[in-house]
Formats: sequence, C-alpha cells, structure tokens
Amino acid sequence: MKRRQAILRSGLLLLLASLCVGIVAKVGAQQQAGTVQVKSTDLSGTVTSTKGSEAGVWVIAETTDLPTKYVKIVVTDDRGRYLIPDLPKASYQVWVRGYGLVDSTPVDAKPGSKVDLKAVIAPSPKEAAQYYPADYWYSLIKVPDKSEFPMKPTAAPAFKGSPSVTPASAAQQGVANEETGVFGRGGMTTQEQWVDTMKQGCELCHQLGDWYTRDLTHLARYNFSSSEEAWATRIHFGQAGYRAMSGTLGRFVDQQRAIKMFADWTDRIAAGELPPQPPRPQGIERNVVITMWDWGKVAGHPHDEIATDRRHPTVNANGRIYAADYNTDSLLWIDPNANTAGAIDLPTIANKANMRTTWPQKVDVPSPYFGEQMALGSGVEGPHNPMMDQLGRVWITSTIRAATDQPAFCKEGSSNPFAQFFPMPAAGKHVQIYDPETGKTETVDTCFSTHHLQLGADKDNTMYFSTPGGQAFGWINPRVLAETGNAEKAQGWCPAYLDSNGDGKIEPSVDKRLPVNGYGIIVNPTDNSIWLATTGPTPGHLLRVTLGSNPPTTCMAEVYEPPFNNEKMSGVFGYAPRGIDVDRNGVIWTALSGSSQLASFDRRKCKVTSGPTATGQQCPEGWTLYTTPGPKMKGVTDDSSADFEYYNWVDQFNTLGLGDNIPIVNGTGSDSLEAFIPSAKKWVVLRVPYPMGFYTRGMDGRIDDAKAGWKGRGLWATYGEDLTWHTEGGPGTLSKAVKFQIRPNPLAD
Repeated sequence: MKRRQAILRSGLLLLLASLCVGIVAKVGAQQQAGTVQVKSTDLSGTVTSTKGSEAGVWVIAETTDLPTKYVKIVVTDDRGRYLIPDLPKASYQVWVRGYGLVDSTPVDAKPGSKVDLKAVIAPSPKEAAQYYPADYWYSLIKVPDKSEFPMKPTAAPAFKGSPSVTPASAAQQGVANEETGVFGRGGMTTQEQWVDTMKQGCELCHQLGDWYTRDLTHLARYNFSSSEEAWATRIHFGQAGYRAMSGTLGRFVDQQRAIKMFADWTDRIAAGELPPQPPRPQGIERNVVITMWDWGKVAGHPHDEIATDRRHPTVNANGRIYAADYNTDSLLWIDPNANTAGAIDLPTIANKANMRTTWPQKVDVPSPYFGEQMALGSGVEGPHNPMMDQLGRVWITSTIRAATDQPAFCKEGSSNPFAQFFPMPAAGKHVQIYDPETGKTETVDTCFSTHHLQLGADKDNTMYFSTPGGQAFGWINPRVLAETGNAEKAQGWCPAYLDSNGDGKIEPSVDKRLPVNGYGIIVNPTDNSIWLATTGPTPGHLLRVTLGSNPPTTCMAEVYEPPFNNEKMSGVFGYAPRGIDVDRNGVIWTALSGSSQLASFDRRKCKVTSGPTATGQQCPEGWTLYTTPGPKMKGVTDDSSADFEYYNWVDQFNTLGLGDNIPIVNGTGSDSLEAFIPSAKKWVVLRVPYPMGFYTRGMDGRIDDAKAGWKGRGLWATYGEDLTWHTEGGPGTLSKAVKFQIRPNPLAD
C-alpha cells in the first residue's frame, strides 16, 4: 500500500511539474536584482579586487561541523555580488576562486551574515593557470601527425626497478577489467584511434592534465635519468600500475612513441608553457548553485549514482542518494536533508575469500604516496552501476560469484530456450537489488554479464543490461522474478544478428552476427527498442535491437556508425560513442568520447536500416555532431576538443531547470557537466571549481517538490575517480555526491 501510494503521489507531482512555467526563460537571460535580502540561512556580500568588482567568480563555503563534510558554491553576478542560500547551521570557511585570480584567504562566517570578500589577482599567468581544468593542460600535448600512421609496434621501454619485477600469481592478478578489455591490442592505423586511446585508455580512471599527471617534481626522490624514464616507470606505480596503467601502453602499439609524447608534454610544461585561460561563467552559468557532501572511504570509488526512477523523477523525492562503490563492495548513500552519509555492504552467493579481487593485489613499483599498500582495497564485487525502479528499489550490477561458475541452465546442453539458441559459458557481473523498505539485498544470478542497466517502457518494467566485451545482452522481467522467485524464468538474452539480406527475419546461417560489446544502454520510450553504445573498434557504433514476438529467435539488430570519413560527409570524423540516452521524441543522444562531441541520431531520417549495405556508415543523414567546449590538442585537425566525455544523460523532465529534453555530457576532463540547448545550439557549462579534479561518470535528476520552483529540483552526479588522491587535497580526500541547481538569477533565494 505504501509503495502504491508513493507511485500515485509521484505521478501527480510529475503532472504538476509539467504544468509549471519554466524556471529559466531562455539561455543567457539573467534577472537584474536590486537590494539583496539575507535570510538567517544565507550568506551574502560583494567580491572586489584591486581591479574593482569581480563578476563570474566562485564563492565557496565549506564546513566540517556537520556529520559529513559539506560544501556550497555559487557565482557572483555582473556587479560582483553573491548569495549562498539555505546553508545548514554551522561555522563556514568562505573564500573566492576564479580564473585570473588565486584563492583569497578564507574567512570564518555563519549563515545570516553579510560578508564582503577580497579577491586576489594572480601575480602571474603561471599562478593563475594552476586553477585551470585538466583538459586545458591536456590540450598542450602534441599528438603524432596523421602522416605518422599506421604505427609500427615497439616494445615497452624499460622502467626503473623492472629487473626485480616478478609475475603475479593468479590470486594476485585480480579480475580482468570489463571496460578496458573491450579494446584489445589491434593495429594503430589512424590519429583518431590514437586520440581515442589517449582518452578511453588513459582517462578511464583519472584525469590527464591535473597537477599529479602534468608535473613531475613530486617524483624527484626517484632520481629519474629523464622524463621518459619517469613516464615509463610511473605507469607501474602502486596497485593500479600492475595491470591497468601499464597495460594501456600496449594499446598505442608504438609504445616508445607514446612515452616520448607524454614526456615531451610534461617537459614543455616544466619549461613554462601554459594553456589558454578558460572563460569565466557567463549568463545562466552564473545562476548555478552547487552542493557537495563527502561519502565513502579513502579507498572508495563511487562509480555511478542514482536518485530516482529516471522515467518518473518524483520517485524517492527527498530521499537518499545512492552510489555503487566499485572498490569497497558497498552501496553508498547520503541523506541530503540530514547531511549524513553511510554505506550498505553488498552480498555475494560465493565465499568472498575464494573470489578474485577487483584490483590486483600486487605492486611492481611502490606508489609515491602509499608505498606497497593496496590503496584501492581488496574488494571482489566491483559494484558498477545502480538504477532505481518505480518502487524505489536500487538495482546494482555487481559480481556475486566467479565468472565461470555458471548455472547449468545457461550452458550448452540446457533445455532453456535462450541457452539452446545461444549458450553462455561465463558471466563476470550479475545483479543485486536493494530494498530500502526492508533493508535487504537480493542477489540474482545471470547467464549474461552486466554493466550498465536501464528500465524499459513496458508494463512489466523490464530491466535491460549492457555487456562490454560480450557477445549478447540480457534482461530481467521484475514481475516474473517477484511472482516466481526463479532467476531462470525471469531472464533472457539475445545475440545481435543483422538482417543482412533484408528479408525481415533472422537466419543465423545467413545473417551476420555482431558482438554486442555494448558499454552504454538505453530503451527508446517511443517503440521500446534497445540501444547500446559500442566504443570500438574505431569509430565504434550504436546497436539497435528489437526483441520481436519470440526472443531469442526473433531478436533483430541494426548498426549505425557515427560519420567517419564518409563520402557523404567528407572531412567529418566522429568516433567512440560511449554514453547513450534518448529524449522523449525518440532521438538518441550519445557522447563521442574520442572526438569529444555530443551526437544526436534520428533513425527516422535513415533511408537504409537493413540489408546488405546496412553495415554501419549507411545513414550519415541521421547524425548531427556538436563539439564540446574547450581547446583541442596540438596536432589534431579534426573538429574536437581535449575533453573526455565519459557518459551522457538527457534531462527529459526539466529536473535541472533548463527545459525538457536537454542532453548533458560528463565533462570528465574539464571539471564540469556540459548541457546542450538544442533549440539555441548553445552550451551551458556547469563547472565545479573546488576541489579541482571533478571526475564524473553518472548523473540523473530528481524533482523533490514540483511546487517549490528551483529549490524543488536538482541534478545529481558522482565526484569520484579511481585515484581519489589526484583530487585537490591529495591523499585522504574523499569522494563526493554533487547536486546542481539553477536559480532564476545569481542572487535568488
């Protein structure tokens, strides 16, 4: 009864939300405020420097007086005025940060005060640049010219300490990373493929261009003979160096050329080369309010978060925010009303002592910060992506047993119709379902591997799962699972057969099968088709799958590659679709993480969807590409930027305040979320200036109170890279849950 009432209430709230007038009238509009009224929960004042009023700079308030560290950030208006609204009762440190400045001295303040702040002009361009986002620094790197491709293989260069390295035992190696495993080690034939490796290879776990990666002075005690030796060695540092970082080098093929490129980059920075200054927030960007709460452990890594049912954004209104902690086998949570944080341990069906760890338990070269400590922990589940259903339950993709310990019904010889059509010998990740009402977590053993997950638009609320590196994708029917308690009956899976001859049916002996290999996944609400984003091989592709009347035999796939040197769109190189979402009109939006573009794809524009010519490049007319803000890398002539777009999401229901159907990409290398306004063809950059190193993956939006204007809405995101010590503050810094809101003007309360 309680859940049914919640669903009815959420539906009513969503109806009210849809009737509300837009919070923001148009991009760039900024209401002119008069006298600033300060409530007992606000801080306000004016920011000035020796040059006068400072417009478009950030004012940061931070406290450790609450149960978990709390930060709130706003932007000054065109007269240098600020107002930080709705601060919990506590003592705060307040200071100014902005481009062209260095940090002001923090002052103590309490809510209800008027505090004027003195900004400090940067004494030099070098000191000003220390606050620039990582991608601005990464843009200084010189990418090999197109004439240097294809690359010839070279051996990995020797690194300091390599003669003493011994191979890890099987127990020490940890499980293979399902994300990096999809790329393989083929040839390196184009500059685009190389750039993609610089991003999806080198930035999957941390930014490149942050202080720890662009500066080598903190490694002075190693007495490296050259910067090339420093780079050849640093990729072996610590727990992540055993396989993740050092293993990536081989993907460049010419490994020595890659090391020279990175060494040249840091050499030029050490010699004084600086990136261009980013623009300060303008227009609506000055209306952004950012709130952060610490959560998790020092060794933690909250990969993705969830606040609500993405199809019904009033579900779980004012409730906890959850995140899957990849390193600590737990589901993190924060209560944004009580400012508390905690974690829920996640179960397995196998004995954890007998499962291989998520990260290797071996160090080749001691870490500069942790020595031979296992700083990333010894977890075995690797919880990856959470999703909330209409009942407020949290579904999590996670490892619950060894990959090869498959149930018999999954394998060849089974009577299961899915296994008879396409047997599944192994599955590396599975499913857990946490119920906040009972506090219990249910495990669901799956024949298929899981990674990202999305709810369908059907009456059973089917949950679909992506499978990086996999040959099939799968789903679970929650109704059947609830009625029978039988995981076999509740699940199904399909390989991806193209209708190669265009006859409208699938014949495995005739039609071509593609590896599913999907990273992102989404369900189109207009026709319930399933779409997966596959990042590689370059240029990658989108896969559309329909189940038909009798899956798996009626499952049918279509493939669409982004335009990549297509004769119908000459000179356009879009590549590496990674994130994926859809708007309410059925248009697919995908983050091209290699070319740093947001792309829309409208299948309705396609002249060819199946048949012998439908192999990927047949529908350039369906694509539109929008390059993300920021500078491009040196030596790259394609339309692109140096940023890394880890994923993307579409705000279908105006939870942020920019309107319905607004696509937003994770500016994972640029300390930002980047919202694109399709009607205006403009970007709105939601920059997180503190702490530097905002490495973000997952996001969603929630409506807590449809009648409360901007205060009743918000977008939620994770702040958490694998290597949390790369974040400003260094070792000991915790990950954060981040809330974004947009108010009508910079002084709105």
